[in-house]
Amino acid sequence: MCLILFSYRMHPDYRLILAANRDEFYNRPTAPLGYWKEHPDVLAGRDLKSNGTWLGVTRTGRIAAVTNYRDPNTYMQNAPSRGILVSEYLTGNSNPAQYLKTINKIGHTFNGFNLIAGDGSELYYCSNRATGIQKLKPGIYGISNHLLDTAWPKVSKGKAKLRAQLMGKEKVKIEKIWRVLSDRSPALDPELPDTGVGLQWERILSPVFITSQDYGTRSSSIVLIKKSGQLAIMERTFLDSGNDIKQGETRHYSFKIRH
Repeated sequence: MCLILFSYRMHPDYRLILAANRDEFYNRPTAPLGYWKEHPDVLAGRDLKSNGTWLGVTRTGRIAAVTNYRDPNTYMQNAPSRGILVSEYLTGNSNPAQYLKTINKIGHTFNGFNLIAGDGSELYYCSNRATGIQKLKPGIYGISNHLLDTAWPKVSKGKAKLRAQLMGKEKVKIEKIWRVLSDRSPALDPELPDTGVGLQWERILSPVFITSQDYGTRSSSIVLIKKSGQLAIMERTFLDSGNDIKQGETRHYSFKIRH
């Protein structure tokens, strides 16, 4: 994932409303959102190169998602895939706080990451570029390729648009959340961060929805968890590259969380 926007315990009907874009090279093999054969309670897409995932849920209400922390100067070529951080939480039994404490101890073996993990009662955040783990309070949050709520243009814009869609409204309008995730407008040069990839790439990576010749937004996802325990997850995939991005299929799953 390269952008996660979420409202946590801020809506009268929903405990969590999450919207996210996964940005990746177009040629990296990927399986779309679906139940995993060897772990039938896990519902997630899959990175077929390293066998992890970027975002997923389970029938018991576990949820996790990861973004990369962009820092090419510290990149380790043979580090384990960061998608494993999500898949191992979803397939395990540890509560989110216990799991992230364990990850904190081995986080230095991975390239930079941001990780959120939760269950039916709590939601936590950690990064191997920060200290400790953070139990999240009610609020609207955003994560891109720096720490939680770093005010990059796409994060600030995305949070503001998500807040505008949700505040004071009992009905969540899915199409409007898809539109938040589809914004291709780049940031102005003075607003761009300097993460060590050069000005041209900072421009390419600045929109909420990224397009380029070889790399871009491969899928958008929405997760809705009602206070009643009903969970819905949707994934919209995108095909081709460059400016010829075409929308693929949209997958939608819904179930009552099993306790």
